[in-house]
Amino acid sequence: MKEENGNEEAPQPPSPTQIGGGVVPRPVPGEQRKVALVTGITGQDGSYLTEFLLGKGYEVHGLIRRSSNFNTARLEHLYVDPHNAAKARMKLHYADLSDASSLRRWVDALLPDEVYNLAAQSHVAVSFEIPDYTADVVGTGALRLLEAVRCASKPIRYYQAGSSEMFGSTPPPQSESSPFHPRSPYAAAKVAAHWYTVNYREAYGLFACNGILFNHESPRRGENFVTRKITRAVGRIRLGLQTKVYLGNLSAARDWGFAGDYVEAMWLMLQQDEPGDYVVATEESHTVEEFLQAAFGHVGLDWKDHVVIDPKYFRPAEVDSLKGDSTKARKALGWKPKVGFQDLVKMMVDHDLEIAKREKVLVDAGYIDAQQQP
Repeated sequence: MKEENGNEEAPQPPSPTQIGGGVVPRPVPGEQRKVALVTGITGQDGSYLTEFLLGKGYEVHGLIRRSSNFNTARLEHLYVDPHNAAKARMKLHYADLSDASSLRRWVDALLPDEVYNLAAQSHVAVSFEIPDYTADVVGTGALRLLEAVRCASKPIRYYQAGSSEMFGSTPPPQSESSPFHPRSPYAAAKVAAHWYTVNYREAYGLFACNGILFNHESPRRGENFVTRKITRAVGRIRLGLQTKVYLGNLSAARDWGFAGDYVEAMWLMLQQDEPGDYVVATEESHTVEEFLQAAFGHVGLDWKDHVVIDPKYFRPAEVDSLKGDSTKARKALGWKPKVGFQDLVKMMVDHDLEIAKREKVLVDAGYIDAQQQP
């Protein structure tokens, strides 16, 4: 994307920047291309889902928030100049889950076949700092989008991104029938969005599905999430750019999978004859300490030499253990994860080691100060 002070202006509705993948297959002559609308398209899941849908021959529209800084880095590799209309298969539009009018306008204008609601204030710890905003965007935002879908002039299939955090203190393994006991404003808002989706399915006959996805990571994970914070630190520590990483609860256990695997499950839910709710998980649980052992061990380091516990990273209400039971998804959707825990950790460490190598070049040349980190 061009910077705002460059030669190309930022996309402005109703003429949004178009982005697409040049290798996306052309539709069969006479066959109408499916259209998907994705909120949260600039995030980890949104970028993987966009790749997946483009590969399936979809036209993908993404809703993005206005920002003074571009946040489309995860989509850069898909960019095709909008003037190349034959290859530009993804389009971005300005909207916000807090603005019902923008959601209604784009749903009415695009009339997509499928809507994937991935947008959220998704950081659990941050949700304690900004609970009102989290509830509005995550919970009420889903309601606004559901209402736009309900009022559309054609049937639209709807996917709601749920979270394993909704189970909270419910003992593992957690399945579709397990009770919710959220332990954060984020989780409580996700529970609201879940039940809004169920209500609209039952009240209005919408084809609306909840995907209760357990933790899913990748090299595209935000750097303020614990897994990516760890792998970024491993790369920098290995190259001498950093010595310590500060963390909180190392005994918290999570069911970690690869985000690229999980977006396929989202799509599969909307291809079924009947709508439903599905847990998506690897069915394996690992502690943060185990993640540390795998990450530091991959580069020949001992995590105990570099990890410092900082009480500020403990949540006001902890979630001790999450482990999904994805039997329903495996049987009904034919889905199963392809990337295991060890391979996921290695993938992330290898990626962040390459970033650290590039960073070291700048440090050695005197362009940046490595002491920005302890």
